[in-house]
Amino acid sequence: MARAWQVLDRVSTRDGVLELRQRADDDFLITQDGRVLMSSAARRSEEALGRLGVEGLTPGARVLIGGLGMGCTLRAALDALPPRGGIVVAELHEPVVRWCRGPLAPLTAAAVDDPRVRVELGDVAAAIPKGAPWDAILLDLFVGPAPGAVSGDDPHFGTRALRQTHQALAPGGRLLIWSEDPDPAFDRRLVAAGFAVRRERPGRGGRRHVVYIASR
Repeated sequence: MARAWQVLDRVSTRDGVLELRQRADDDFLITQDGRVLMSSAARRSEEALGRLGVEGLTPGARVLIGGLGMGCTLRAALDALPPRGGIVVAELHEPVVRWCRGPLAPLTAAAVDDPRVRVELGDVAAAIPKGAPWDAILLDLFVGPAPGAVSGDDPHFGTRALRQTHQALAPGGRLLIWSEDPDPAFDRRLVAAGFAVRRERPGRGGRRHVVYIASR
C-alpha cells in the first residue's frame, strides 16, 4: 500500500494555498488549492525544457527562467549551460524558493544555490524587459498556453507579451515554453510575433506535455 501524503508546509498566497507534500524520500508534490502543479515523479518535460533551452548557446550566455517549481528545469539548464553562463530565475512565491533550498534540495543537488544562479522574487513578465537582452528565456508557468488556458492579452502568452519577449531576446535568441497541451492559436501568435516555431513532446508513453521552441 502506498504511503499517505504528508503536508510539509502550507502557505496562503494571492494565487491560492500552496502546499508541499511528501510520501517518500524522493516523492514530492507541490499543489495550489489542491491542484497538482508539480510532481517529482513526472518531470521529464521540465528537464527537457531546461536542456533544450541552453544546449548550443555560446559561452557567457544569459538565461532567464520563469517559474522555479521543484528546480528540475533549473538543474537541467545548469547541466547544459556553456562556460561562463549565468541563469536568473524569476519566481513569484518565496516559499517555493525556500522549499528548493530545504526538503527539495536533494532532487536537484541544490541547484538554487549554484553560484551561476540568481533568484529574483517577482513576475517574469517584469524581469524579461528589465534584464534584456537574453540569449534564452524559459517559461514554466502553471498550465502554460494550453487550449482555453490563456487569452490573447495574457501577460505572458498574449500577443503583446510575445512581441515584447521577442524584442528582449538577443539576435538568434530563443524562447522555450512548457505547456500541458499544444494550441494552434498559440502557434499563430508566436509566428505573428516574429518567431520561428517548433514543438517537442518529450518522452514515450504516459502523459506527454509540450515544449515550444521559438527562435528569434
